Amino acid sequence: MTAPSIDPTDPAFFVRTDLHQVLARLRAEAPVLEFAPGLWSLTRYHDIRFVSSHPEAFCSGHGSLVNDPMRAAAHGSGGSSLIHLDPPEHRTHRRLVSSRFTPRSTGGWEERIRAYAGRVIAAAPASETIDAVEHLTAPFPLLVIAELLGIAEGDRADFRRWSDATIESTDAAPGQSAATIGEFLGFMNQHLDAKRAAPGDDIVSMLVNAELDGRPLTRGELIAFLMTLLVAGNETTRTLLSGSLVALDEHPDQRRVLVPGGVDDAVIEECLRWVTPVNAFCRTAAAPVEVGGQTVPEGDYLVMLYAAANRDEEVFGPDADRFDVARPVQPQHLAFGFGEHLCLGASLARLEARVFLEELLAAYPSFAVVGDTRRTPSTIVASIAELPVVLAP
Repeated sequence: MTAPSIDPTDPAFFVRTDLHQVLARLRAEAPVLEFAPGLWSLTRYHDIRFVSSHPEAFCSGHGSLVNDPMRAAAHGSGGSSLIHLDPPEHRTHRRLVSSRFTPRSTGGWEERIRAYAGRVIAAAPASETIDAVEHLTAPFPLLVIAELLGIAEGDRADFRRWSDATIESTDAAPGQSAATIGEFLGFMNQHLDAKRAAPGDDIVSMLVNAELDGRPLTRGELIAFLMTLLVAGNETTRTLLSGSLVALDEHPDQRRVLVPGGVDDAVIEECLRWVTPVNAFCRTAAAPVEVGGQTVPEGDYLVMLYAAANRDEEVFGPDADRFDVARPVQPQHLAFGFGEHLCLGASLARLEARVFLEELLAAYPSFAVVGDTRRTPSTIVASIAELPVVLAP
């Protein structure tokens, strides 16, 4: 039997209507597939966990995005973004901010996060068709991450545009997003200067005064930190919330369980598994290595398809392709990745999703998706660009 022909370097691959059927065939027929010379796709849960947990054999410094511009560098610089760092640098950089993202630390934010959720939901027009992304799922996580970074409310209007341009830039033609990203960098530079002059109780103030191996962070390292935290903290949570609304609308039996029963940990974990906000991250083989019975040569690039792993029947059972809010939380899905690059903001994203769904279902238990969902082609996030809904009590 011939495995399906795929091209995960094409953003359109991730918005095809038969994506999960294709991924299921790959799991069954070609779980480790060289889909182009030197490019491999991984679709099984255990293979992706194996690659993710062995950074000595599969490095991030030569690129971690499907169409990563870093791959054009002859030796891979590693850069200063967390997603491109390998041990031991990754641990030392991550340690600078990890204390702000522990479950204990983010738990202290619940009251403020709930206030933001209530504010956004209350401002959305009721009983008429609105775009849930525009009115609900985009502004809410932006408010949260902006406050964490100490960004004044009056400065937040352009964040969605800047964040979207940053995500789109790796899949776009060279220079296509340069002007917008330039605006973003200009703002970040000004924000760094302002926080250095007048620090507050926020992550940016902490970073501008932090030391890395006995020295202050460079301007480039600070910018990379800010862009990673702002974009990752915004885009992935927005995608999780949007996708969860679609899932609950498409599975009314599951939504009926939530309205009286509440939103517990199992609900959020199933939404994460089902939606899988991040499409793929990548690693480079540091030496010839065997993965899933296939020998991957040194220097080849492995694309880890998380949505495929999160519906792996060998791990999640024969009903892995069913949305079930009562599904046990173990085994753990890979929506946040695995290993040393496990998503830094996982606890915050879980908290935001729980609070948002609690507040929305309390106000509008019968919300309805009333038109076609428009998805954004992207190799990075499973983004929903437009989601027409009616908020009904």
